[in-house]
Amino acid sequence: MNEKKLSFFERYLTIWVLLCITGGILLGKAAPAVAVTLNDFSLYQVSLPIAICLFFMMYPIMFKIDFGQVLLSAKTPKPVLLTLLINWAIKPFTMFAIAYFFLGYLFRGFLPGSEILPSGVEVELWRSYIAGAILLGIAPCTAMVLMWGYLARGNDGLTLVMVAINSLIMLLLYGPLGSLLLNVNAMPVPWQTMLLSVSIYVALPLVAGYFSRRWLISWKGLQWFQEKFLHRLTPVSITALLATLVLLFSFKGEVIVSNPLTIFWIAVPLFIQTVLIFAIGYFLLARWFRLSYQDAAPTALIGASNHFEVAIATAVILFGLSSGAALATVVGVLIEVPLMLMLVSICKRTSGIFDGRKPDGGQTDCC
Repeated sequence: MNEKKLSFFERYLTIWVLLCITGGILLGKAAPAVAVTLNDFSLYQVSLPIAICLFFMMYPIMFKIDFGQVLLSAKTPKPVLLTLLINWAIKPFTMFAIAYFFLGYLFRGFLPGSEILPSGVEVELWRSYIAGAILLGIAPCTAMVLMWGYLARGNDGLTLVMVAINSLIMLLLYGPLGSLLLNVNAMPVPWQTMLLSVSIYVALPLVAGYFSRRWLISWKGLQWFQEKFLHRLTPVSITALLATLVLLFSFKGEVIVSNPLTIFWIAVPLFIQTVLIFAIGYFLLARWFRLSYQDAAPTALIGASNHFEVAIATAVILFGLSSGAALATVVGVLIEVPLMLMLVSICKRTSGIFDGRKPDGGQTDCC
């Protein structure tokens, strides 16, 4: 069996993000009217070029998900219940608390300025950065976590099940949780707006991905779909993400140039949150639930990682492409790959605390 590895795009995602940050800043300096003109092509305050980019970020991800795996979760409910507990009862609130402490208190003096929201309300930039962190914290990863679980030699079946379940739960909980925490952060968003965001950037790609997946498998067969087609989707999603980042940073270039440490201040609470949630899930709760290593590793990695595509899409539609919230979600992209690879390495080095053995490279069957 061939060893599965990160694709070229995935392996160097942090570098691509850095290049897009640089390219966007240079574009904003050299031709500031370009991004503004593109963003002016709007329908009901939704930028059409950005909406297209964000759709093609999400659609390939949803295309990959086999929702038939959800039914298998009933066979071993403990790891599924633990993953749901971490993703929806713990992680959103620890993210809010950590982001508020660092960005709203400790680093507040380093984050000057304010911005005007689409609603016309003026808010401090530090609140906007916290809003971006909130949107990351309520979006469990349903894309690259498939790779993190595989590289950690965990239970691939469990990862597939949780990807499908979290995608469905996001339709129900992302809006209410987001509205609750954003209101606490004094950046209220009408629930109708959150519902529109979830509908456009989660429900629409999910439905389109589900039916096109079924159609393509029935036409070309499952083997062709898995071996010849799936790997072509990742570059599409990442290319759309990078195009969005260029436009975003063409707006935010002046803020970055004026405050070059802004990204660092935002990255600190995101880093701490990721490591904390991983430690809670892997070293504490997984052992308390008496999970095997093969279930503990993907459970902790799913909790630690974020669905930054959904977070970016939501930040853009709620607060605008040039908002601090959108910038904060991009910082999540910037640190995601190196940080998750570090956590994968920790999993493999400490697997003996669960069953006394190192992972052997084989994969257990789901659930």
